[in-house]
Amino acid sequence: MIEKEGWAAVSSKRGFDFSSHMRRLCEDLTVRTPELRHIDMDRVLTATTQVRTNHSEGIYASLTPLRFPGGGNVLVRCGRHYTLQRVVDPSGREMLYILRFYLPRFADLKFKEKMTTIVHELWHISPEFNGDLRRHRGRCYAHGRSQKAYDAHAARLVEQYLAQNPPAELYEFLQYSFRELQARYGAVYGMKVPRPRLIPLPLKTTTFEESCD
Repeated sequence: MIEKEGWAAVSSKRGFDFSSHMRRLCEDLTVRTPELRHIDMDRVLTATTQVRTNHSEGIYASLTPLRFPGGGNVLVRCGRHYTLQRVVDPSGREMLYILRFYLPRFADLKFKEKMTTIVHELWHISPEFNGDLRRHRGRCYAHGRSQKAYDAHAARLVEQYLAQNPPAELYEFLQYSFRELQARYGAVYGMKVPRPRLIPLPLKTTTFEESCD
């Protein structure tokens, strides 16, 4: 449901709820993994997006921050002031991040690749949990100097998590491909969330100004 002030997330279909299963897994990941304990999954909306083709190349998951750098609510771009469309859950709680999985592409990865992808995206969340991204030093602030090293760190966190023998029912669904999920449960669905848009503001106060260059 699109609203003037924001977007309220609603899901009511029957079948395999991919978003709910992923949310439960992420909740356990953030509890058992010290490096992820700053994350409050009550403020992270877990969503899915359907891709038209099942080509192995392309994006598997993404993290959308719902605040500007430093956690600000207002952006100045070329002299104009903007805020970001609010995203709220059914209870009205405002979200700080959207964690999105692209189906069926993500579901057709191997199990360890899926787990590493999940942790990869969660690790992007700012240590301050303020709606911004974790910003590494240098020009490549998203992954630091080496994305390979970033991915290796995510893989190590996965191994540490699995070594704790978490309940298998939390991650069992990741053992199946998309077609296997459909064969076992019928329809596979998840929370659908439009990409939040910038909303022009008449205000002149700001916390972040973006260069027009």
